Amino acid sequence: MKVITLISGGDTGGAKTHVHSLLQGLQKHIEAHMVCFTEGPFTQEARELGIPTEVITGHNIFRTVSILRKKIIDGHYDIIHCHGARGNLIGSMLRRSTGLPVVSTIHSDYRLDYLGRPFSRLTYGTLNAIALRKLDYYIGVSDAMVDQLIERHFDPQRIFSIYNGLDFTPRPVAMDRETFFRSLDFPVSPEDVVVGIAARLNPVKDISTLIRGFAKAHAAFPRLKLAIAGDGEEMDSLKRLAKELGVEKDVCFAGWLSDVDSFYHALDINTLTSLSETFPYSLTEGARAQRPTVASRVGGVPYLIEHGVTGLLFDPGDSDALAHCLQMLCESADLRERLGQQLYQRAKTDFSLESTIQKQMKIYEDILRLQARPRRKRDGAIICGAYGRGNAGDDAILEAIIAEMRQIDRDMPIWVLSRNPKATRLAYRVNTIYTFHMPAFLRRMRKSALYINGGGSLMQDATSRRSLWFYLLTISSARRMGCKVMMYGCGIGPIRHPSNRRRAAQVMNRCVDIITLRDSHSRQELADMGVTAPEILLSADPTVILPAAPREAAEGLLESQGLDPKAHFLGISVRPWPGFRDRAPIFAQAVDYVYETYGLIPVFLPIEARLDTDAAEHVASFLTKAPRHIMPACDRSASTIGLFARMDTVLSMRLHALIFSASHSVPLVGVVYDQKVSSFLESVGQNLYMDLRELSAGALCAMLDKAIASGRDREQLTRSVERLRELERHNIQAARRLLDLEQETAG
Repeated sequence: MKVITLISGGDTGGAKTHVHSLLQGLQKHIEAHMVCFTEGPFTQEARELGIPTEVITGHNIFRTVSILRKKIIDGHYDIIHCHGARGNLIGSMLRRSTGLPVVSTIHSDYRLDYLGRPFSRLTYGTLNAIALRKLDYYIGVSDAMVDQLIERHFDPQRIFSIYNGLDFTPRPVAMDRETFFRSLDFPVSPEDVVVGIAARLNPVKDISTLIRGFAKAHAAFPRLKLAIAGDGEEMDSLKRLAKELGVEKDVCFAGWLSDVDSFYHALDINTLTSLSETFPYSLTEGARAQRPTVASRVGGVPYLIEHGVTGLLFDPGDSDALAHCLQMLCESADLRERLGQQLYQRAKTDFSLESTIQKQMKIYEDILRLQARPRRKRDGAIICGAYGRGNAGDDAILEAIIAEMRQIDRDMPIWVLSRNPKATRLAYRVNTIYTFHMPAFLRRMRKSALYINGGGSLMQDATSRRSLWFYLLTISSARRMGCKVMMYGCGIGPIRHPSNRRRAAQVMNRCVDIITLRDSHSRQELADMGVTAPEILLSADPTVILPAAPREAAEGLLESQGLDPKAHFLGISVRPWPGFRDRAPIFAQAVDYVYETYGLIPVFLPIEARLDTDAAEHVASFLTKAPRHIMPACDRSASTIGLFARMDTVLSMRLHALIFSASHSVPLVGVVYDQKVSSFLESVGQNLYMDLRELSAGALCAMLDKAIASGRDREQLTRSVERLRELERHNIQAARRLLDLEQETAG
């Protein structure tokens, strides 16, 4: 593989470090040459690192493009890789004439690159924004940067993420802690806890919030000290602030330091308080020293710092939350040790220089594979379901379907109909259409190979006739537009109204190729309706394939809500439904009983936060003995599933709460408001359920007794779930057959 990199040559800071370290590492694997347009320290350092570097000077951009075009064609390069505005502009001009794929690494928000320079922003900034739209692929230097590009409607399936990697090779530290602080004339005893930051002293780094948070934590923990490494325009004002807060004797302004390794090893706690970041090296430098980190929740930070697992997070500017995090770490040396070790392992695995180089190699390979992908008249899948409504169960279905489509063809174009297109696009890195934007839906149908009516109980009129009519309309429209049609791991019913049953049967018989069902009750419902034309297979809910977040991640989430992560828990998932509010006291009696009898701490886990949180609060209002803990909704399916997997027993009305729990062999008690709940429980051999209308405290407590007792032997549940996972493969197998058939037809 042969890659040419185009960059202005005047770059500094993180962009310079990223490009130099990456190109130096890539030399071991591929031919990677760099062309700059300015001679200076950047190019001199590149040559010293052994990077083949050429400089093309001059203001005639057409001459530069002509020289580069000849060099690229004669040199038989495979990829053009651009960095920065000038590189992007020239890359966009070379794209068509060379026929090569052009990729750009985005190091910062291109709309802010020329802030404070109006003329440059109007000219270079505008040209860069236009040029970027003409390139083929994009690399964001953090997932946050990728999200920003997706928000601006760059194709999410042509964007990659990479992080600034750091060399984790063990290296000697020049000074021990005592010697280092003595060199700064800052008295520190072995009993002191030193918190520190290395950053430019300018407003975006928000060091003032650090000093305020430190002062509040210092009042509770007087052995706390603060070391600030860095220089900048805010130095004097920050010193005044420390004096005003009465902590100037315990704050060291170290100025600019060349020996950052000794600095980080001398700390007990590393911090980052920025108001805006992509992915700063200070995080990985602190991680290399195995220091626990408290950081503001900005940019790419949360992709390394997972709250309670690899560090602690607070909202930018919130000095009270920062102080709370510092106090937690001051009071527990064990917590500091655990978070520091876990951060080190995560950073070394995912954010090391070697990891970054391997990731860049994979991106190049992916680009070449995408370029070689055959052009088809119809390609990819469009997925329709109850998505973008904040329901963790529906979102998990979508995640599972996308994962299985990627197994069939990792480069498959995927489009999703969503009520919240922006959120869905960001969460799953797919293209989206607003659910009711029918013209856009129909346009996409003409280009897609497969339409998926995706999971859940979409074919029902119990909650709304209009939703049933809408899904039938999309199915018939997809068939008219020439797509193969599949109903994927779905539930059928209840469809109560006779006219709706007739209409649904007609559409499914006329328009659907394959229906995979998540329970045997749905198969019987189709038979009763007279649906016989499609191929019908018994499968399982797609979400049974999804993994849980690691146990320590779930425990970190519990700890963030003030819960002892090592305690034993009863998970509760309730939802509003006719008759529920009258029976809320019965749920509360059962929860109190389990808490008093077995010591299981109740934790309410909402599946659809908008609805379930109110239902949970209603039950919690009747608790008389047990504490009340209502978890906030998680933004990732793995985290939601991880919380259910961490429970000792689960009491649930919500189907997907039961599926998530059963998938990890957690004993279950179900409260049935819809036949789909009992059908699932029967499919995994669990008979501990009762109808919501017949709910009684005595019967519910007796079932919880049995479930808790069965927790000692989970083998039967584990075997049942494994059987479901085998059945679930029918979903992906059926989709593969339809896509293969479509490709054969197109060929």
